[in-house]
Amino acid sequence: MSKYIERLYNGIIKENPTFVLVLGMCPTLAVTSSLMNGVGMGLSTLAVLTMSNLFISLLRKIIPNGVRVPAFIVVVASFVTILQFLLQAYLPSLNKSLGIYIPLIVVNCIILGRAESYASKNSIGLSVFDGIGMGLGFTFALSLLGAFREMLGAGTILGVNIPGWDGINIFVMAPGAFFVLAALVATQNYIRARQGKKPRKLQCEQGCAGCSGCGSDFKACNKEEKEGK
Repeated sequence: MSKYIERLYNGIIKENPTFVLVLGMCPTLAVTSSLMNGVGMGLSTLAVLTMSNLFISLLRKIIPNGVRVPAFIVVVASFVTILQFLLQAYLPSLNKSLGIYIPLIVVNCIILGRAESYASKNSIGLSVFDGIGMGLGFTFALSLLGAFREMLGAGTILGVNIPGWDGINIFVMAPGAFFVLAALVATQNYIRARQGKKPRKLQCEQGCAGCSGCGSDFKACNKEEKEGK
């Protein structure tokens, strides 16, 4: 598998920031009361993540090691400010819906985590694809969560009423976010557990971070993971 395709697969499936790594829970639970909000927040994070990865990778040999985290925050904050101005100018309703969670992208642990663990250590091309992959994974997760909450809670999808269903209000409230997220994560874990019954080679393709308890030797799995087997 090409290294670039692998970065996309890693972010969307293997290490999905929401369903696998369980990162960025604040915007995940707070803004996903509708599909549109989920898509908007996901795409906003994708744009900032991709551009910050690009610039941090570009400057990785210039930024002193002792101030790398403050430097990363400055880079991310710059792109978040640009994004917020664009939303205010062209998508004011979305900007109002997302509210304070747009500025809070600056301290989103997904973005800072990828900057520290990947973009600051790898080439520009791989860092950009890593940002796109993680951003698409985050967007997919928020869109799925938002769609289910909107359908179950408001009885609509993208504002269009679902015939014969008025919705259950709790799903568009804070507790509903936990219920739906828990159901989606449980579904994913069930699928991974089912995959664990397949031959050993397929079990280890999930990687130790997504291990479903196949019983294989940890050191052997970790060695194969590093070797790309």
